[in-house]
Amino acid sequence: MSSKYEVAVYYFPNYHVDPRNEAVHGEGWTEWDLVRRATPRFPGHEQPKVPLWGYLDESKPETAEKQIAHAADYGIDTFIYDWYWYEDGPFLNRALEEGFLKASNNDRLKFSLMWANHDWINIFPYKRGMDHTLLHSGQVSLSAFEAACDYMIERYFCHPSYWRVNGGLYFSVYELMSLIQSLGGLSQTKEALAAFRDKVRAAGLGELHLNAVVWGIQNLPGERTLENPGERVQDLGFDSVTSYVWVHNVPMDTYPTVDYPAYAKLAEAGWESYRQDFNKYGIPYFPNVSMGWDSSPRTVQSDIHANLGYPFTPILVDNTPEQFRKSLAAVKEFLVRSGTLPPIVTINSWNEWTEGSYIEPDTVHGLGYLEAIRSVFGG
Repeated sequence: MSSKYEVAVYYFPNYHVDPRNEAVHGEGWTEWDLVRRATPRFPGHEQPKVPLWGYLDESKPETAEKQIAHAADYGIDTFIYDWYWYEDGPFLNRALEEGFLKASNNDRLKFSLMWANHDWINIFPYKRGMDHTLLHSGQVSLSAFEAACDYMIERYFCHPSYWRVNGGLYFSVYELMSLIQSLGGLSQTKEALAAFRDKVRAAGLGELHLNAVVWGIQNLPGERTLENPGERVQDLGFDSVTSYVWVHNVPMDTYPTVDYPAYAKLAEAGWESYRQDFNKYGIPYFPNVSMGWDSSPRTVQSDIHANLGYPFTPILVDNTPEQFRKSLAAVKEFLVRSGTLPPIVTINSWNEWTEGSYIEPDTVHGLGYLEAIRSVFGG
């Protein structure tokens, strides 16, 4: 079992053209449109965010090559792609399949999947006071789940750059309660996951490493909180747990802003709490560090901003590269102190630009967030 720290960064792939998006938002739409249109919502609010490299098309191999090179040079080991699969198949898959997997240097970085099995709500942008429009349901049938498993085995798991944890192919589930409800209950879900493991073995690919994302605060509309997560994760045979973003775990109690350094301390205390909760069941917890939070680009910019619930939420401020570095140093110390094996940290995220949590270079801080990672974990 390796003692090397592994830095896994979430990658949100909505910065390329996808037919489902075009059907709703028009020809050529990507989430860059929201990034460009963002405006300051109060004095001192830093919007719009401007990418240092421009508004790149992530479905192009040359874009992936640039991202891979910088990630690898600055100490990142793997991208965990937010991966979408609905009842009728894949969504937002071109960044991975046409970008990363066709990049000439994809041997420099690992990749893996987190099934983002949440409802896809029209928040691009959301107008205050309106009902949330459901575009794609996170609920899938057993046959759709089985098709997804076959697709992953055929398209991804056999790739030499697919990330393995303790020898197993890392596959994470974002919303465990949604999966349980989709498949008809706890026993049915356990059977489906066991069958998935069997399929991977039958394909000659060895074992799966099943990871569950856990959180206690509803964020997106339609999200479902899992009760007794330690027991449920153990019942279903998961190998590890982690978090996606701090706002899933730590309340944002002031408005319009929350101070990042103080908020980080609360998140850091949560690492130990989760470690203890899941270690009781023999399951390791991989801590998460988040770079920031600002979902205001997903609101209609002419609406008055207020603390109304996602995407009208408080905003993290003072989340400078130096403050981010301090939290990375704290997570490294936590991994040493806790003896978590393997010593993995997940980071939110490479490119959640419209949620204000990205480490991809911008015109204000340049490569500062990447430099923070390298200063703590090496390059």
